[in-house]
Amino acid sequence: MMHQKTIKELSALLHTKQVSATELAQHYLDRISSSGHNAFLDVNPELTLAQAKAADARIAAGNAGPLTGVPIAHKDIFVTQGWRSTAASKMLGNYVSPFDATVVTKFADAGMVTLGKLNCDEFAMGSSNENSAFGFVTNPWDALAVPGGSSGGSAAAIAARLAPAATGTDTGGSIRQPAAFCGITGIKPTYGRVSRFGMIAFASSLDQGGPMARTAEDCALLLNEMVGFDERDATSLTAEQGNAREDFTRDLNAPLAGLRIGVPKEYFGEGLAADVEQAVRAALDQFVKLGATLVEISLPKTSLSIPVYYIIAPAEASSNLSRFDGVRYGYRAPEYTDLQDMYKKTRAQGFGKEVQRRIMVGTYVLCHGYYDAYYVQAQKIRRLIADDFQAAFRDQCDVIMGPVAPSVAWDLGSKANDPVANYLADIFTLSTSLAGLPGMSIPVGFGAGEKNGKRPVGLQIIGNYFAEAKLLNIAHQYQQATDWHNRAPEGI
Repeated sequence: MMHQKTIKELSALLHTKQVSATELAQHYLDRISSSGHNAFLDVNPELTLAQAKAADARIAAGNAGPLTGVPIAHKDIFVTQGWRSTAASKMLGNYVSPFDATVVTKFADAGMVTLGKLNCDEFAMGSSNENSAFGFVTNPWDALAVPGGSSGGSAAAIAARLAPAATGTDTGGSIRQPAAFCGITGIKPTYGRVSRFGMIAFASSLDQGGPMARTAEDCALLLNEMVGFDERDATSLTAEQGNAREDFTRDLNAPLAGLRIGVPKEYFGEGLAADVEQAVRAALDQFVKLGATLVEISLPKTSLSIPVYYIIAPAEASSNLSRFDGVRYGYRAPEYTDLQDMYKKTRAQGFGKEVQRRIMVGTYVLCHGYYDAYYVQAQKIRRLIADDFQAAFRDQCDVIMGPVAPSVAWDLGSKANDPVANYLADIFTLSTSLAGLPGMSIPVGFGAGEKNGKRPVGLQIIGNYFAEAKLLNIAHQYQQATDWHNRAPEGI
């Protein structure tokens, strides 16, 4: 069955003409139309099949790249021509962008075929995908469970075999956590490696796009096309700063002998579920069998990452989202008395509760009299968090490993009225984002769900700046020795 193939396998079939891009695209469109996970917010079969036909022409002409004809779906944070670009918000419910995000353009230039736009938490704010204005996404492993967020639609689409590849964005863990909850592979690159142009902004100093797929090898192939300097993005790193295009598959088969893995004691304390710890410890043992050495380290500022993140991110969100006022584009309240009333009603009606909450928090910490006490202090601690990682990489270890989240995916609705509980679930991913480091999640087993008893567990692998190739090598070697990444939800 085509949908059980990896990107590398599909590429081989396309290039040997055992399947056409058009046949492959139609196969996935049929699966999407019969799926009940609510992973897709918009599909356009006519445009998808037109792209597939163009890919077939490139293959026939002999000028195809490794990803030509391979289907991909984009998180609805990346603007795209021909599909709605809503950020899963009523505020942009009918918005169609006149241009493509740089990431979308890069994959189009590679000949990939867009299947549609994927559901997410509104403006990428959330850890469960329950904040979408267009309904929640269900986890393919357990319909009672959240898929994680904010890139929950991306993770669920891959787990349900609705797409072999997807884009995601990670501000505080939004690629890694849903990848863990849905049993797939996802990587957040070093901040600034992937262009943010055309990526609807949440927190500009934290947002970073990245690939999501079934395997580390597939993520490497996708990342080959994603990275590179973009003059339209002021935060994009240049080649001179280390952001040169590179082949992330080059070291996939390198042995792990001598690898020093840092295991932070702060990641294995109170609050970590026993089933998650058991799966993560078993994965660490597997790395020892592959030649690595475990080193206990300390990241003492880990507990501060939550208050620091939830000051900085909302502050930047309040600024970024001020553009949505009903004047230029997007939703506008149908009834109002004057301009000020239009602003108030438009934003009150157009934004969901979680987005409104973060805008209010962000506006508060940026107010005169509170800016120095909160925002400036948070930025100082952010530097200290980054320094903790640098000390570990300099003196003790090559990479850092631990759980992605303290528990497996929780039940839908169980934390809906407790935003702090959602925030606490990001404890192990936030510090990596605050430091701008690359990190990824790979599936390493299962934990017990409250009802059905089978929910995936992810292992987080964190590297130093520009160490994506090393992370992908480590993940690939693990996946060569295990089969967790090949497991599929029942009935898929």
